[in-house]
Parts: sequence; C-alpha cells; structure tokens
Amino acid sequence: MHTFNRTALQLGLTALFSLAISGTASASAFDSGIPAGWTCSGNCGTLGANGDVTTSPEGGNYAYVSTAGSQFSTPGLGLGSETNGSVLRSNMFSASAGDDLEFYFNFVTTDSAQYVEYAWARLLNQDLSQAALLFTARTTNSGSTVPGFGLPTIDGSIDPASAPIIAGTTWAALGGSSGTCYLNGPACGHTGWIKSLYDIAADGNYYLEFGVVNWLDTAYDTGMAIDGILVGGVPIDDNTVPEPATLALLGLGLAGLGALRRRKAA
Repeated sequence: MHTFNRTALQLGLTALFSLAISGTASASAFDSGIPAGWTCSGNCGTLGANGDVTTSPEGGNYAYVSTAGSQFSTPGLGLGSETNGSVLRSNMFSASAGDDLEFYFNFVTTDSAQYVEYAWARLLNQDLSQAALLFTARTTNSGSTVPGFGLPTIDGSIDPASAPIIAGTTWAALGGSSGTCYLNGPACGHTGWIKSLYDIAADGNYYLEFGVVNWLDTAYDTGMAIDGILVGGVPIDDNTVPEPATLALLGLGLAGLGALRRRKAA
C-alpha cells in the first residue's frame, strides 16, 4: 500500500509539473521548437529568418509545414487531386465565444498554376470536426493567392485583404526545391506575412490545424510559415486543456496524496 501511494503521488506531481510547464509555454514564437503535445504528419519544423521568408511581425522563430520530402498522403480539403503533404495540429485549447483568434502566415510555392498546390488553416472542434476554415492560399498565375481560388469560402478574414505573389522562393523548408520555379512562371514566390483573424463562435475546446499539399504530382514543393498565435490575446498554449489521459493521471496522483494524508491523520 505504501508503494502504491508513493507511486501515485509521484505520478500526480509529475502531471501537475507538466501542466505548469505547458501553461507557461508560448506557442506564438516557437523559439523552442514545436511545442510538446503538438502533432505533425509529414514535414514540420521551426526556422528563423531564412532566405525569402523573414521573421514574422512577432520576431524570433516561426513554425512551418512543407511538402518537401513528405511521404504523408493527406486528403487536404478533399478536392480530389492532392498527393503528398504535411499537417501540423496544436494541443487542445479552451476558448470563449467572442475570443479573437489571430496568427500570421506566409505561403511559399515553387510550382506553376497547372499544379495548383494549396495550404490551409482550420479550427477544429474537440471531436476533430471542422468548426471554421480560417484561410486558404493557392498557387495562381494572377490575382490574389489568398484566399485560394476554387477552395471553400473562408470563415475568417485576412490582413491585407489581397495577397498577390511576391517573387522569391529561396527557403530551407523547401529542401531541394528552394530557389527554384517550375517553367519560371509567374506563380512562384511567397505571399509575405499575412494576418488571419477570426472571432470564436462558441465556448468550447478546440484544436488548430495547419496543412499544405502538392497537387497532381510531388515535384516542386510548397510550404507555409506560421507564427504569433493568440487566443483572446493570450498565446495558444497558455489556454491548453489537458487530454483525458493526463487528467486521469492527475486524478490518480491526487487520490494517492489524499490517501497518504488520511493515513498520517490516523
């Protein structure tokens, strides 16, 4: 019995310590890499200013998703010709109705409008169903790259409201495609940093999802940088909600602590 209580107490204290750490981490800057608990399928990482992708308005490092070297076959938004890509998903976080959700992104593509790669950000409910499509970006020879043409209407807004492509594809996150452009067409380049804005519609627990896909083939890669994620003016990981397994572990530790106290009182 002594062993069980001591172990339970240790587990509970470990869970409490982990919760404290996650509550103070700032996911907006990504200065220490992708935060613990975030999940990546494909190619995700962090970088500082690199090539044509400068630091975001938040400064420091940013996160990215890229199709370069990714073996992950993602359905993306389900249009039908997606091939490989990458998806980055946050920890679950809490938000209240009316909270501002905001972040910055920078879309970079080395392909032509024949191969219309795209990227997106979604707000997901706790059951992973879509709560809102926050923005899309897509390779195009003319006009605004954001929102992406032929993609579902976005629920958020962007600043600036129009984002024509800016020449320049040199970026380490693109691997061997860095600095290239298929057929030297006008679609290649980056959008610069754009702000995404959305008002949370209802109280709840949510995830943020960022993704990017190749289209028709897996050549000439595309990626997106992300930074400055705030929910109600607070860095997203300051609102993290423990997953059920963590809550169960915490409960076990607190139960062990209670048993120890009762034993001492007796």
